[in-house]
Amino acid sequence: MEETAALETHVQELRRGTVVLACLRLLRTDGYGYGLLEDLQTRGFDTDANTLYPLLRRLEKQGHLTSVWNTDEARPRKFYRTTVSGERLAAALMRDFAAIASSIAALPEED
Repeated sequence: MEETAALETHVQELRRGTVVLACLRLLRTDGYGYGLLEDLQTRGFDTDANTLYPLLRRLEKQGHLTSVWNTDEARPRKFYRTTVSGERLAAALMRDFAAIASSIAALPEED
């Protein structure tokens, strides 16, 4: 039981950084928070709203995302999109992620 909890904690830490990259890539086309949350979960990124929305606000503040309110429907939604700066960040993160994955794959296997 304790091992399972420890594993979940480590998996969560491992995935935390990849959510930024996933968001930047998925928001190459306009997307709103809840739709993005569902898309992330469908693709294996177990994220909750309490993590996602602050992340979106931070990325927007840093200039990696832009947003616009859509009030055409009964319920207004804030749509996000990756900026040119966000595209550059995503490309850099992809290079680093690939290098890390390659380094890990080169480690000795368990006996």
